[in-house]
Amino acid sequence: MACLAFALPTALKSEFYGYRVWGNFATVAYALGALHSGWLLLSARTGRTPRGALGSRWCGIAAVALLAMILPLLLLVIRRLTGVDWLITPFSWAAQPEVWVIERSADLLLHHGTPYVDVTALGRAPEVNDYTPYGPVMAVFGLPRALFGGTPLGNALTDARWMFALAACACVLGTLKLLKWPRVPVGAAQLALACPLTALTWAVAGPDLAIVGLLVLSCALAATGRAAWAGLVLALVVSAKLIVAPAAAVLVVFVLVRRKTGLDWPAVGRFGSALVATTAALHLPVYLVDPAAFVEHVFRFPLGMGAVRSPAASPLPGHLIAETGPVGQVAAFVLVGAAAVAMIVWLVRRPPANGSGALLRIAVGLGALILLTPATRYGYLVYPLVLLGAHLTFRVAEASTARPPRSSS
Repeated sequence: MACLAFALPTALKSEFYGYRVWGNFATVAYALGALHSGWLLLSARTGRTPRGALGSRWCGIAAVALLAMILPLLLLVIRRLTGVDWLITPFSWAAQPEVWVIERSADLLLHHGTPYVDVTALGRAPEVNDYTPYGPVMAVFGLPRALFGGTPLGNALTDARWMFALAACACVLGTLKLLKWPRVPVGAAQLALACPLTALTWAVAGPDLAIVGLLVLSCALAATGRAAWAGLVLALVVSAKLIVAPAAAVLVVFVLVRRKTGLDWPAVGRFGSALVATTAALHLPVYLVDPAAFVEHVFRFPLGMGAVRSPAASPLPGHLIAETGPVGQVAAFVLVGAAAVAMIVWLVRRPPANGSGALLRIAVGLGALILLTPATRYGYLVYPLVLLGAHLTFRVAEASTARPPRSSS
């Protein structure tokens, strides 16, 4: 019912066309899911157990996946062919600005060696959509459109949202394979897949799902003893979106203490070397092409210090505190610092003993950062929600590994 209460007002009130389209589909999906859950509950109370697919709690999740994710994305991709992306009319957008910006960054990377526009050389005052507040890796998701777009069919097939979705699905499959295909709890799927933030992001934007998918994959690699590969994948994550950089501290500690017989410094060396070397290799070429543009887009703009102020201003606690004035701004940053210190103390006193523990700490840390940072978006809360869903799945995998084998008679 909570998901339905989110979807219905979105369909009726949102200023964004894509949000309203998603809201209409999602309202039907969540209504069906609520009715199905109510039917299962009533059946259980009357002592009747439904059989077949309709008797499974996964039926509601399947409805959300089809009606609130796949179908609205397909419709919005087709609607986008009308070419109204860059108009300053949110009620006509079939894709959120991050989709256009990432596709443009790929085209710039191909032709100029940097995905970042020099906002001082535009011949006009810069605006928000001139900025690409991502690392250079994010441009990779726009390369198919830059290379094969230009026709209606090419544009439809190479929409960056398909690339985000494919990357997220590939990371899920890779993680499950590393964990030896554990049984995914329904609650994990409800948190990571069926929640409105995931479904909405999938349909109208998508980059955060690809990034959190890579982050979960990095945790799975670390949990299965592949320290160097974990560092490499985490470098891709950090080189796409800096907001997830705090996860590196958790994974360093996890890699260090994962081996129960003592501190595994060689593994930390492999992890750190892969992380640092890959991050440098991905950033340096772009930085050297235009250092000023790199700093303006990747650091100054997200921090609110650029030529244009970041529009990220969802009414979360950090933003509300900062809006009270100079004292509030200082208080917000003090709270962010206090949360960072608390996370460090938690890591030192209770280091993560397994992958689920690492995911829990990353989810809490990123959740605190998102809630307390003065300039942020509520959509970023998809990170802790997906990580908590992955945490539940990792727990199942760890429990099945720890269970002693059955003795043969």
